[in-house]
Amino acid sequence: MHEIDMITQQTDNWVKKVIMKYNICPFARREVERGSIRYHVVEQTKVKPVLKALIEECQYLDTHPDAETTLFILPRGFEGFYAFLDLVDLANDELIDNEYEGVYQLATFHPDYCFDGEPQDAPANFTNRAPYPTLHIIREASMELALASYTDPESIPERNIAFCERKGSDFFIKLLAECMGK
Repeated sequence: MHEIDMITQQTDNWVKKVIMKYNICPFARREVERGSIRYHVVEQTKVKPVLKALIEECQYLDTHPDAETTLFILPRGFEGFYAFLDLVDLANDELIDNEYEGVYQLATFHPDYCFDGEPQDAPANFTNRAPYPTLHIIREASMELALASYTDPESIPERNIAFCERKGSDFFIKLLAECMGK
């Protein structure tokens, strides 16, 4: 299997076997079933080319309404969580600079995701852990519609954290390893 295909498959496994199966994102199932999630593996490892590719992906979404959302996957270059957070800040600035503020927003996932103030091994971190550093490009208009039809959307993060704490870190470590085919 080609490396990009393998990375895409591993990320798709995570979406289906973690995010959708355990309802981490209550909006994922619909998009999985519609086939409207785009997986875009970015081979660049430096900040400027990655930011350029991010804007190109937003432009792709502009002209492809059948692609509801993109998982912008960065398999190399941003393995360090703090370097990834620096990229996230720059990516959000890039969206603003390219007049995409209010059009797209980013959700972030990383294999070593750690919420501020939480220990690295805290189960709550698994709500945002993925096989690879990933920027999830979300259409803001679609998110507003989805949230409007969801009762108590503010409870989603707290519900996910409580679920992760009940299951424990070992459960999610095993689940992510299975997504990677290990």
